[in-house]
Amino acid sequence: MSRKRSVPAVIISVILVIAVWAYREYVAKPGTTKEAGNGTAAGSNDGDTRRTPDTADAPRPPETLEDALRPGELALIEAFRARRSDLVLEASANVFRILEDDNEGSRHQRFILKLKTGQTVLVAHNIDLAPRVPVSVGDKVYLKGEYEWTDQGGVLHWTHRDPANRHAHGWIELDGKRYE
Repeated sequence: MSRKRSVPAVIISVILVIAVWAYREYVAKPGTTKEAGNGTAAGSNDGDTRRTPDTADAPRPPETLEDALRPGELALIEAFRARRSDLVLEASANVFRILEDDNEGSRHQRFILKLKTGQTVLVAHNIDLAPRVPVSVGDKVYLKGEYEWTDQGGVLHWTHRDPANRHAHGWIELDGKRYE
């Protein structure tokens, strides 16, 4: 009887993995087919210029949903769903929108990240304690900071060194350069 109950769960898991893989390969990366250098693919007579991927290039579906996400994204998603705060996390995501600086009190550079799930996270980077990060919309950033839950997706702050050494040091990395 337990076998009958587990079959639907396995089927749903397999469908989810395939859907995530298909999204990543065909929706998230439009126009990324590799082209052959001169005419048709080997063994083809129909004029198709797409190259058949080598075995090493062949996309493989992720084994789990965790594999389909960028490093740290799962932690942000779980923290949001569980309404958790005061969590020091490392993550990477793309810059979705750049906001005006918050100049009240300590000055903060603000921008919004968008995760693959559609969840957004506000980054509040203290520019009185750390250099401004020259981000643009679409840039991929890696960061470490403290996550605070909000109903809009959450806030990551403490993305800089703590001069008093009483808090975990954070950072933002863009194009291999770390801003802390």
